[in-house]
Amino acid sequence: MTPVSPSGEVADAVNSGRPVVALESTILSHGLPPGRNLDVARRLEETVRAAGAVPATIAVLDGEAVVGLSPAQLERVCAPGADLDKLSLRDLGPAIGLGRSGATTVASTSALAHAAGIGVFATGGLGGVHLGASESWDVSADLGVLARIPTLVVCSGVKSVLDIAATLEVLETNSVPVLGYRTDEFPAFYRRGSGHCVPWRVDDPAQAAAVVAAHRRYADSGVLLANPIPAESEMDRELHDRLLAEGLEKLRAGGVHGQDVTPVLLEHFHTASGGASLDANEALVLSNARLAAEIAVALAASA
Repeated sequence: MTPVSPSGEVADAVNSGRPVVALESTILSHGLPPGRNLDVARRLEETVRAAGAVPATIAVLDGEAVVGLSPAQLERVCAPGADLDKLSLRDLGPAIGLGRSGATTVASTSALAHAAGIGVFATGGLGGVHLGASESWDVSADLGVLARIPTLVVCSGVKSVLDIAATLEVLETNSVPVLGYRTDEFPAFYRRGSGHCVPWRVDDPAQAAAVVAAHRRYADSGVLLANPIPAESEMDRELHDRLLAEGLEKLRAGGVHGQDVTPVLLEHFHTASGGASLDANEALVLSNARLAAEIAVALAASA
């Protein structure tokens, strides 16, 4: 039995060496409200196609790891009351073994994409080292998966609620190259900069593809490409800092930790920003999907 069930279109593209871009489903089921999530899901796939690649949105449905959701499956993932589990890599075995359904995170999407032969993945933000991790040991599984699986992850950095310096150190320790796309500063999701430098910079998809291809000749780890949110969609600094302070206090008061941190924080940003954070989230993930597709095209052309 194969570990994943790719759609016919995805399997044909992989087998023929055509470019494919993996897309996660947690942003759809847990990150965006019903209605808007389906619109974004369709636009993400359209964006990847427009750039010349095949989209492969990934989820676990009734115990089956599906790579390349059909329109009906995409609607199911985005449906109000879908009540999908949030599945990191540790959760895939239990969910599949028990016949459950769930949306995949960066970690599990990367693993399933790799199992299907897909080497490029676009998402919104990467998980990282949480503040206070020296006591809580709260470190996202995303980092461990990047250390072991040779996937290119295109994202807009990590959210500023995380310990960005420690996150970059963990990536360095695990031999994961961190590239800034047309920037020398590591982005912080809603904000284009975090104050932390990136060790390497690339300025076009061809350069990024060349780095990824070269890295894969020498290491089995992934590559992280940090693509800042489009300038016109960047969240106002004063608004961002206020929402972040309020969100951190909400986490502290509620004793929230682990994988519950991001959903609670995002919900606060969404409700307290008057929709500004939703607009920013949508803009950055569409930008990342477009860039990932352009790099996938360049990688396929050079293979």
